[in-house]
Amino acid sequence: MHALPTGLSLTDPGPGLVVLGPAEAALLRELDAVFLRLADETGAAEVVPPTLLPSAGLADLDYFKNFPHLCVTADRFSPQATEALAGGTAVDALPEGSRAGTGYVLASATCYGLLLSLRGAQLPGEARLTAVSRCHRNEDHFDGLRRLWGFHMREILYLGTRDGAEEHLQVCRSFIERFADRVGLKLSIVAANDPFYDRTSSRAALTALDPVKYEFVSEDGTAIASINRHRNFFGQRLGITHADQAAFSSCTAFGLERWIHALTQAHGSVAHALEKVKDG
Repeated sequence: MHALPTGLSLTDPGPGLVVLGPAEAALLRELDAVFLRLADETGAAEVVPPTLLPSAGLADLDYFKNFPHLCVTADRFSPQATEALAGGTAVDALPEGSRAGTGYVLASATCYGLLLSLRGAQLPGEARLTAVSRCHRNEDHFDGLRRLWGFHMREILYLGTRDGAEEHLQVCRSFIERFADRVGLKLSIVAANDPFYDRTSSRAALTALDPVKYEFVSEDGTAIASINRHRNFFGQRLGITHADQAAFSSCTAFGLERWIHALTQAHGSVAHALEKVKDG
């Protein structure tokens, strides 16, 4: 790991945007390598997901009923707008109607691209996939590495049987707890009100009794990882089948920048946090 040239410093380009320095970048890579080892232990094949997702596909998954506030759209400038921009017009000064929709939005979680890519699939057996992607969210406020416009999320996704989906989450939960203990992180586990379906449905009532998502929260309240039980919701909506029935699925997610934040808070510096992760 090389240091920045003497006298050179990095500043955040804008609210909710950061550039990770060499030490933080090294810690991010080290953390992702740890989580990738978990993926390998579970037999997950690594893939590369798309940055953009079709809004029509997300609508099929009740995404806009549940998470409209998080959505960041991918629009394009009209020909007239591009001419105006080339002529020096500021983006904020463009007239109304200068942007046209593309039908795509930026991914707010890694698993959606993986699941949409399996629409109509007949699984020959249990399937496990893993990917890391840059996710984007329209947060109501931004706060260092805790809340960003864009961040890295590593996910490990399981599809197959009900029992297999539960076992996947138990394996991942045990891994997170053991790893957090090794690197000196005190985490609490909190049930999250974050359904994968319409909050007004009968399934939403079931969620209140049997939560589908648990978050691992650091001492300052930052959720740095989660385990998510989808039941057979995505299997039904996307026509993904296993043994002639709608597949059950579950996933585990790691917010890498949030892990950097939590570890730095726990150990006082990025360098000490990096040492802990390497030793752990």
